[in-house]
Amino acid sequence: MQIFTGIDIVENRRIEKTVDKFGNKFLNRIYTKRELEYCYKKKEYIQCLASRFACKEAVIKAFFQAFNQKLFFKQIEILGKYGLPAEILLHLEKSPSKKFQISISISHENTYSVASAIIVVY
Repeated sequence: MQIFTGIDIVENRRIEKTVDKFGNKFLNRIYTKRELEYCYKKKEYIQCLASRFACKEAVIKAFFQAFNQKLFFKQIEILGKYGLPAEILLHLEKSPSKKFQISISISHENTYSVASAIIVVY
């Protein structure tokens, strides 16, 4: 068994500026339809978007360490569940040959969003 980790922190204002500047071009490049629908139901939707961005970055870092394979943002989907921890869904063209499990944790507040990802390879 091997364990790989990734972590990322994002200033929420940076995501807000990017959304203001690039709009749907940015949003559709980074987020899935379900992620956008979930975040836009939130009063503080920028924090929701920023925490998912941080989580995707954390997963990209851990996944590359584990499998030497680069993921793209849209291959990673962070599913929100009201009142429960977020879950992750990967959209891979080809799964790694080894069995693995990913655990994520995301958090946000007014200024920053942070996320961590742990991949256990069996």
